[in-house]
Amino acid sequence: MTTSPINLNNIATYIAGKVIGNPDILIHGASSLTNATTGQITFLSGHKHLSTAMETQASAVLVSQIEQLIPCTQIVVPNPPLAFARLVKAFFTEVYTPRGISTEIHRGDHVKIGNNGSIWPFVSIEDHVQIGDRVTLFPGVVIGKGSKVGDDCILHPNVTVREQSRIGHRVIIHSGTVVGSDGFGYILEKGSHEKIPQIGRVVIEDDVEIGANVAIDRATFGETIIGQGTKIDNLVQIAHNVKIGKHSLLVAQAGIAGSSTLGHHTTIAGQAGVSDHVDIGDGAIITAQTGVPKNVPAQKVVSGTPAMPHRVWLRTSQTLQRLPEIHQRLRDLEKRLQILEEQHPL
Repeated sequence: MTTSPINLNNIATYIAGKVIGNPDILIHGASSLTNATTGQITFLSGHKHLSTAMETQASAVLVSQIEQLIPCTQIVVPNPPLAFARLVKAFFTEVYTPRGISTEIHRGDHVKIGNNGSIWPFVSIEDHVQIGDRVTLFPGVVIGKGSKVGDDCILHPNVTVREQSRIGHRVIIHSGTVVGSDGFGYILEKGSHEKIPQIGRVVIEDDVEIGANVAIDRATFGETIIGQGTKIDNLVQIAHNVKIGKHSLLVAQAGIAGSSTLGHHTTIAGQAGVSDHVDIGDGAIITAQTGVPKNVPAQKVVSGTPAMPHRVWLRTSQTLQRLPEIHQRLRDLEKRLQILEEQHPL
């Protein structure tokens, strides 16, 4: 995080942009189009927001092309949202400073903790745990027996990582999430449900971010896998033995049932549900509130319950809105047909 204002020329150099206007303006912060004030920088994400940008109080705006109607200095870059994220991270985000290991933690036997960590009070680290360099564990974090946490990870307050879990490098897990909870497995015998032991584990690969209050179940046998670069929103349920490919997106309140497989770059939108033993192909998109009972091919977009091609669902949903009208017309036609049959019996 910069300790003093930085001029636009330096910002433009960092993000490989071109300054249109005064390159010597000093910037001390970043904000949105509507909230930015003098001395701050913002960005224009699309032409539909141009009217808002015309009224911004920011000192500078990142744009993809010169906008004559914007009243302040501009920096032209190919992808303003991406450039904005990178400059905020570089200049306006607090730099990591290790705080060391608190004396008020539970530390089991044969625990290895890397260099420059930040382990806050009231963290519990069980036996045979390995923690990498520059890891931050906030209060209330529990790391189960035999688990491994890679370098540069951040586990926010009250995250639970159950035994034998594997977490890669640069993983962020937000508050209340449970990694490695028991899978939901039972066998009905003589009217009662007998639990199937859940003796597998969870593997979270590098650069994954997991939102708050997510539940990722351990495998019954083998591994539940979250692929590299995947991002998971709040309140998502991932069942035992699920395998999620690289760079996928799972949005809030989505649920993935046991032993399903998602390819790389898949998107599961909010409140969508995927049944067990289903394969979702690479690049497929499951739209919000969709129920998926069977396999979805790669690159397909599906909607509705049960899932169908998105264009079919659009037509179907339009028809659903007209069902009362169609029903009334059908009843009218039935009455007219009855009158005709009475007048002209066969």
